[in-house]
Amino acid sequence: MRSAGPAHEPKSCRSCGRRIEWRKKWERNWEDVVYCSDACRSRKIRAIDTALEEWLLARLDAAARGSGIDPADAAAAFGGSDCPLHEPARNAARRLVARGLAEMVQRGAVVDPSTAKGFVTLRRPR
Repeated sequence: MRSAGPAHEPKSCRSCGRRIEWRKKWERNWEDVVYCSDACRSRKIRAIDTALEEWLLARLDAAARGSGIDPADAAAAFGGSDCPLHEPARNAARRLVARGLAEMVQRGAVVDPSTAKGFVTLRRPR
């Protein structure tokens, strides 16, 4: 079994919201690492990403306590029924979870947004 290395504060990617795993090559500049990959570094956060986050937060505020919303609804609201915004909407949901503003839920249980696959909902933290 591989050692996890020294204890490092967990981080999430600024672009996609996934957990950034510590790597030996980042030992000297771990504090400066903010993106999980070159793809995220080149994409960064765009205006649509911020709009998706705001839409999700507004729906969470309007939702009944304990009920959830589907991040795909945000994608549909901005891009229609056949849109390429499903992954950016899911990224926005992961960023909200990383900031502690929401929880990602699957089949009634809170899941890790970095590893969740399939249908998920977003709700306010309990």
